[in-house]
Amino acid sequence: MAEMDQKSVPHVLLFPFPLLGHVNPLLQLAELLCLSGLSNVTFLTTKHHHRRLLSFTDAQTRFSSFPGFRFETISDGLPDDHPRSYAHIIDIFTGVRSVMEPSFRKLLFSNYFQSANRPPVTCIISDGLMSFPIGVAKELGITSKDFRVTGASFLWCCFRHLNMVEAGELPFKDADMDKLITSIPGMEYFLRCRDLPSFLRGCRGKVLDDSLKIVNSSHDLRPNATIINTFEDLEAPILAEMRPHFPKIFTLGPLHALLSTLHSGRSISSNNSLYEVDQGCITWLDSQQPNSVVYVSFGSIVMMTHTQMLEFWYGLVNSGKRFLWVIRPDFVIDKDENFLVPGDLTSETKERGYIVEWSPQEEVLAHPAVGGFLTHSGWSSTLESIMAGVPMLCWPQIGDHYINSRFVSEVWKVGLDMKDTCDRLTIEKMVNDLMDTKRDELMRSMDEISQLARKSVSKGGSSYGNLEALVKSISNAILS
Repeated sequence: MAEMDQKSVPHVLLFPFPLLGHVNPLLQLAELLCLSGLSNVTFLTTKHHHRRLLSFTDAQTRFSSFPGFRFETISDGLPDDHPRSYAHIIDIFTGVRSVMEPSFRKLLFSNYFQSANRPPVTCIISDGLMSFPIGVAKELGITSKDFRVTGASFLWCCFRHLNMVEAGELPFKDADMDKLITSIPGMEYFLRCRDLPSFLRGCRGKVLDDSLKIVNSSHDLRPNATIINTFEDLEAPILAEMRPHFPKIFTLGPLHALLSTLHSGRSISSNNSLYEVDQGCITWLDSQQPNSVVYVSFGSIVMMTHTQMLEFWYGLVNSGKRFLWVIRPDFVIDKDENFLVPGDLTSETKERGYIVEWSPQEEVLAHPAVGGFLTHSGWSSTLESIMAGVPMLCWPQIGDHYINSRFVSEVWKVGLDMKDTCDRLTIEKMVNDLMDTKRDELMRSMDEISQLARKSVSKGGSSYGNLEALVKSISNAILS
């Protein structure tokens, strides 16, 4: 009887790809599932990321209020002193394939996550960058759902890659960067070659073939459903194009805002950062005038050269605006111990700027002193900016950043796109456009979209309802 009872109880295993931008959203989803009443939730992450979660976040304490929640770890196959930065992304992918995949299979097939008081795993929610968990779920006869940390537009673009090849739009020449892509339904009138994901933008010959193989492998195995950190009103036309091609899509975004709703409307900061946060920047912001500060952050993996950093620094200083800039310890690619910051930048920054190694971004964007966000256009940052109602200046560098920035500037009109350029004069001008010249125009669009975002996560909103539907589908799957 006890065995029968166990089999009728859902147990969800969440498994992120080992990068900060992927760990954080899935941990937010884990908390949402716990708050929604699922009593058995396991979060499987690498030993490296788990150590950093324990060191720099309150995750252990926060999840201790859910008796059925468990953190579990898996090796990524990399040495402890490996930087695990985007500059070493090949090492990370190699570790996933050679170490994490076989280890994951062994854990699942040995019922490692089951105990006398804990039922076997009944549902796997895995990062969309990894297809092998879906295959394991099918072999075990349990449900699988893939989680996408990107927006629907990026996923749809990847899904249509073969159509672009068949239409002769891939590969393309450098001279065709501003040519429209017409083979992606819903994007025919605004998406250019330069707005395509980074792995498609620069692909030629064998590189293109290898990239398509990676994308194809993620589509060979289909999950029972796809979960996307977006909301219906933001990407409705794209979602309408996608739904006939996907078994089921749950839109749950913005995840951090939906968490706030489930925490009885309290504004919370889901601190799942893997870096040590510098709260001193909030004290500095408290002393600034409303809408006077440009917040500058390029996320957890984007890197730049010393030359690029100086162009941004001079552009910011010459704009005359106050700025809060996040510069990670691993932010600069070309390390030079003899590098000295020019004296004029040092003096001007002391007067009008504040630099930290990492910030509490949700709290920063919600601060009344922040009037604009100079961003890499990562999807989580984009949603956080929309929720906070802060217009963006986009400098995309990798992955989905390029298509996100196009939607921000051309479709939603809540920001400006500065892709494929990095000079101080352009940066100075566009910072002033963001904060002054075009601010009223951007804020009109931002206020409208921000209101739709808040509505989506409120009781009765689309994301709120989709979370309830997701939990119901997880529970019902073990009864069918």
